[in-house]
Amino acid sequence: MSRIGKQPITIPAGVDVTVKDQEVTVKGPKGTLKMTLHPHTTAVKEGDILSVKIADEGLKSDRALWGLAGALLRNMIVGVTKGYEKKLELVGVGYRVAMQGKDLKIEVGYSHPVVFEIPAGITATAEKTNITLTGIDKQLVGEMAAQIRRIRKPEPYKGKGIKYAGEYIRRKAGKAAKSAK
Repeated sequence: MSRIGKQPITIPAGVDVTVKDQEVTVKGPKGTLKMTLHPHTTAVKEGDILSVKIADEGLKSDRALWGLAGALLRNMIVGVTKGYEKKLELVGVGYRVAMQGKDLKIEVGYSHPVVFEIPAGITATAEKTNITLTGIDKQLVGEMAAQIRRIRKPEPYKGKGIKYAGEYIRRKAGKAAKSAK
């Protein structure tokens, strides 16, 4: 067991963390994030150290929440200081992407282009066959990347589709040609 929940979280300079009841607010140079903690967990701020406490250390479910809350608070701090980024690639002949105002216009072999709305808090850039999503909320950036990938998942025969940058697509062998007798 990693005991990640027990480890204290250091708050870097330029980041303001406010704990009020079960609500934690993190303000930094890139923006502000809020999170409501589970009723069995509490966050305690002492100077520039943030620690997570749980109601009962004997319960397995509470110990799981301990690590989860710690990881989510760390992600919030990293998000408001550095931010998060996901890159996607379109692989296939004629596959391309372009910005249409704030939305993405994706052409991936369907009879019509797919227009994908980018929510508030996420910025997207598109160049020919590459998409870059950036934002301060790790969960939101990852979810938007997954939804874009879902438009046309990479297929295992030719590898065509939308994939994460650096993702390895396991290939399958196609039908073997008939041998002449």
